[in-house]
Amino acid sequence: MKKERNMSKQSNDLKKNSNPSTSESDKITAKFFYWGPLLLKAELQPKDLKECAKLCSKQSSFVNDTLAGVIKHEHYVSPSKFTKIIEPYLNTFAHCYNEWYGAPLKRQLLITSVWANFMSAGEFNPPHNHAGSDFSSVFFIKIPEKIREENKNFKGVGLGPGSLSFTYGEPQQYSLCSKHFLPAEGDFFIFPSTLMHFVCPFMSKEERISISANFRFE
Repeated sequence: MKKERNMSKQSNDLKKNSNPSTSESDKITAKFFYWGPLLLKAELQPKDLKECAKLCSKQSSFVNDTLAGVIKHEHYVSPSKFTKIIEPYLNTFAHCYNEWYGAPLKRQLLITSVWANFMSAGEFNPPHNHAGSDFSSVFFIKIPEKIREENKNFKGVGLGPGSLSFTYGEPQQYSLCSKHFLPAEGDFFIFPSTLMHFVCPFMSKEERISISANFRFE
């Protein structure tokens, strides 16, 4: 992941077809820059995915009253048990943080809250953020194939059923201000807690399970 790319490399076709007026532009070196929030996407190892799945239980206490989701079953997950599983991935995040911001992550990220989302047909998460934390995350634990098929068969112009979207700033011409994903089982995302995001509903009579967590700097 780089913040800039060197654009001085010439294509073979351009060299062959160059003329006096274009050859001068070949000498110009330019760079373009990535900027905005860090949005990390990675994948859990199969053994870690299984361990995360064991933490998801509808027998745990409800946490709906603290969340924005229009989801019936949102349940507590043990932060200490979850931390033990994902700790190696936080080291990867620290490396990406260094690459993105050009400065090492000198403070430790501590998990402040973790919960499991058991998402059923018609349920969704409206546009929201996790203000009050530093970084947040979502780990996709179980995704039935029918949901992916539903998205594949979607004929509209929107994002499609079950998709996850992140938005930054206001839409502008020649500006990238959003990222959209159809998550796969094992995918996870870590992002600044103030980054707006939302999850589209699906209509398949299935249940998708994810784990969300908030972090703060120690």
